[in-house]
Amino acid sequence: MSNTLTWHGHANFQISTPGAELIVDPWFEGNPSACTGSDSCRAMDMVLVTHDHDDHLGQAAEICRNTGAMALAIVETAQKLVDLGVPREQIKNGIGFNIGGTVEHKGVQVTMVQAFHSSATGYPVGYVITLEDGTCLYHAGDTGLFSSMELFGRLYSMDVALLPTGGVFTMDSRQAAMACGMLGCKTVVPMHWGSFPVLEQDTETFRAELGRTSPGTRLLAMEPGQSVELS
Repeated sequence: MSNTLTWHGHANFQISTPGAELIVDPWFEGNPSACTGSDSCRAMDMVLVTHDHDDHLGQAAEICRNTGAMALAIVETAQKLVDLGVPREQIKNGIGFNIGGTVEHKGVQVTMVQAFHSSATGYPVGYVITLEDGTCLYHAGDTGLFSSMELFGRLYSMDVALLPTGGVFTMDSRQAAMACGMLGCKTVVPMHWGSFPVLEQDTETFRAELGRTSPGTRLLAMEPGQSVELS
């Protein structure tokens, strides 16, 4: 069995491996680009939350309660999940973890890294996710461009970067293209576009900017509901 990436729209990505099922920022209800509901997430092992805005926290607590999945989040946002009814034993480490830390579950390593955004609890974060076979993905969360992305590129050999391109609340296409060059990622999947009227509504501007700024990065422009094999 290969690794599979499914985009449920916005920043909601599901990753399936031979030994684990995980989802990041599982916003389904109210997500105009989501094709499926949270009922599709019945056999989840891990739920990762980048920050506590409704369009990212989404149905994280519900999925954890219904499936027994382990919740991974920064300490204060992990407490918010407990307050929403997630049993303490389903919070990784019992309290969550923090920026720079790495945890492992079901053979998948998850490293929490910084993001530059806002959050009512804790701090916004991104995740570097290393699958059982060594495939490395970076989910940036909601963020602007920041220079430490170049350090991420030196620390990790990134196969796939999931980057916001919509602008207004996050990086726009020009900044995201520069991020690709700093990260040295082999493939990029744009996210956080088209969900709201104020955001960029397609990936064509990003395609052009990527060609100018980081032509060695392959663009994988997914559609909501689409699944692709990673390896």
